[in-house]
Amino acid sequence: MSRDARWKALLDLLVERGRLDVEEAAAELEVSAATIRRDFDQLAAQQMLVRTRGGAVVHGVSYELPLRYKTARNASEKQRIAAAVADLLAPGEAVGLTGGTTTTEVARALAVRGDLTSGTPALTVVTNALNIANELAVRPQFKIVLTGGVARPQSYELIGPLADGVLSQITLDVAVLGVVALDVTHGAAAHDEAEAAINRLLCERAERVVVAADSSKLGRRAFARICAVDTVDTLVTDTAADPELVRGFEEAGLRVLSV
Repeated sequence: MSRDARWKALLDLLVERGRLDVEEAAAELEVSAATIRRDFDQLAAQQMLVRTRGGAVVHGVSYELPLRYKTARNASEKQRIAAAVADLLAPGEAVGLTGGTTTTEVARALAVRGDLTSGTPALTVVTNALNIANELAVRPQFKIVLTGGVARPQSYELIGPLADGVLSQITLDVAVLGVVALDVTHGAAAHDEAEAAINRLLCERAERVVVAADSSKLGRRAFARICAVDTVDTLVTDTAADPELVRGFEEAGLRVLSV
C-alpha cells in the first residue's frame, strides 16, 4: 500500500470513528505500529488530525476530508456517473461546474468527448473550482470562465462575495452540482455555507440543474443547503441507489438516471 493510499485509509477510519489507536490502525491496515506512528505524526504536522497519546483524533469538531483524499472513494461509480452527465451536455452550451470529486470526473469526461474537439467554443465552462479550471484550460476549444473568490483548500473552490460579480452577469444552459447530500425533504447540501452559496448562484443562473451524486450521498442531510429538490431537473447516480429513495426523487419530479 502506498503512503497516499495509507493516509487516505487512515483519514477515512478517523472520520468514521472519531478516534483511532496506533495498534488498532496498524491491525486494520496490516502495517507496523511504527509506520502508523510516523503517519500520524506527519498528518498532524499538516493539521489533518490531532495527535494523542497512543493514537489520534479528528481535527476540530466538524471534520471534512480534503478533496485530494476523497478521490478514491467510489471511484468507478463516479466515473460512470460523470460519463452519463457529460452525455447530457450539448456542444456549444454554457455549463456551470461546481467543485468536487464527481464534477472533476465530469470535466475529464468532457475533455475526451470526440464531438468537443473543436468549436468556437465547443463548450463554455463556468466554474469556481481551481482544479477543474486547471484541467480544462489546456483545451483551447473550451472557453473557461473562473469565478472570483477566496480559495477553500479542502475543495479547491473559490468562495465569498467576489464571485457574485461574475455570476450575476452570466446565463447558463445547465449547472452540474456535486453535493455531499441530497434528500427529498431537505434538498441538496454541502458542508460549507459559503460553498453552498456559490453553488446556489450557479443554479439560479442556469436553465436546468443536474446533480451528479453517487448513492452514498442520497437520503442524507448536510449543514448548508444549496437548493430545494424541486430546483433539480435531473439526478445522475449509480445502480446501488436505494430503490425507495429513487422512487421518492422521481415522485418529486426529478428525472433519475442510474448508471
